Amino acid sequence: MRLIGLDPGLRLTGWGVIEVEGNRLRHVAHGVVKVAVAGTLAGRLKELFDGVAGVIEAQRPIEAAVEETFVNVNPGSTLKLGQARGVVMLAPARAGLEVFEYSANLVKKSVVGAGHADKNQIAMMVSRLLPGVEAKADAADALAVAICHAHHRATARRIEAAL
Repeated sequence: MRLIGLDPGLRLTGWGVIEVEGNRLRHVAHGVVKVAVAGTLAGRLKELFDGVAGVIEAQRPIEAAVEETFVNVNPGSTLKLGQARGVVMLAPARAGLEVFEYSANLVKKSVVGAGHADKNQIAMMVSRLLPGVEAKADAADALAVAICHAHHRATARRIEAAL
């Protein structure tokens, strides 16, 4: 089964695709959707949507997992990140995928074992769990989201069904 993890951002959105067979994880691809810094917010959100939709079309995952947004000190930045996250969630939903959400702390605990791990620790553990993969920053975070989903998807499905 092919899963995509997404780490939303307005400027850089990481994505990572893995295949899961039983307890085995296999890296498929990863990267970053880069959005221009200039331009209107609406134009930048469209560019983000098109980029994520393109990745989904090319990679053909069957489920998507997205990291939940943390609240910034700056309310304007938080609002823009929330809008980017909405667009990132919309792309797989429009493609017919079920979309699951995971908190940053759960992603970190699932991959590193500690809920307050830094980006370097996440990247190192992703390379251990997916040998040969050298993903950095946003792409490593997205692969961590996909790994978290692989570990928790059965529980997430039961919770969704109960709601």
